[in-house]
Amino acid sequence: MSGEPQYAVEVTVQTRYLPEQSDPQKKRFAFAYTISIRNQGLVAAQLLHRHWLITDGNNKQQRVDGPGVVGEQPLIEPGNEHTYTSGCMLETPVGTMEGSYDMRASDGHTFSASIPRFRLAQPNALN
Repeated sequence: MSGEPQYAVEVTVQTRYLPEQSDPQKKRFAFAYTISIRNQGLVAAQLLHRHWLITDGNNKQQRVDGPGVVGEQPLIEPGNEHTYTSGCMLETPVGTMEGSYDMRASDGHTFSASIPRFRLAQPNALN
């Protein structure tokens, strides 16, 4: 072993505001987020479940838990990544999301992959 972690997953996120699906007068702010999950470990790992904590600008929180992501439970080989896009609706122009993925390595070991907190913001909402 070269000291590399056997089970390591890096999660990166890109977000965008969806004005065509939003209606600020009705407190509907739509966002898309694209997530890349890179397996930096030495063992293939399958994403089994997702856990989200979504917080809007009024500190209203919503938990979302479920199997896989967008209907898939991808197996990610070492050095590879899985990318998907999903969406979220908020009642405020600014909010955050954070969470984790339950992963199972091909050797049966289970572990959690952290999703760092990221911001959802309507353009110019933070001026």
